[in-house]
Amino acid sequence: MNSAKISANGQITVPIEIRRQLGLRSGDKIIFFQKKNGEIVVSNASAVAIQKAQAAFSGVAEAIGVLNDDIQELVDEVRYGKGQ
Repeated sequence: MNSAKISANGQITVPIEIRRQLGLRSGDKIIFFQKKNGEIVVSNASAVAIQKAQAAFSGVAEAIGVLNDDIQELVDEVRYGKGQ
């Protein structure tokens, strides 16, 4: 179990073990949300955003007939300027 003290300004320092587990670095944002049972959960805001985007797009590529190889080709075009 890790603990943190709240400053007079309401600030806390996230313990190093928790920062490592959440993949947090200086400047990252965290989110707090409450579960139905009242438990408060702290998460890496970027990771949550990526998970939501992945869930929103899940199955879309397959539904329109785009294959993994097609996606990799598009990524390579953007990264390396292939096909320009």
